[in-house]
Amino acid sequence: MALSNSEIDSYLKSFDNLQKQIKDEIFRISWHMRGGVSSHDLFNVYSYEDRQIINEIIKDNIETTKKTQMPLL
Repeated sequence: MALSNSEIDSYLKSFDNLQKQIKDEIFRISWHMRGGVSSHDLFNVYSYEDRQIINEIIKDNIETTKKTQMPLL
């Protein structure tokens, strides 16, 4: 299967965007965890499924904070 240069370029750009999304997710989790987990560990130790679970916990905590009107620390 041969790809044209524009198809290869598009394919590589999609990988670049995916890489940026992963980095954004990891740094956001690291910020919310306030030192409870390092970005290094999130990149190298935790799986995608682990990060999904952590993200759900963060979302739940943010919703609870909004409902109770407590400050998000």
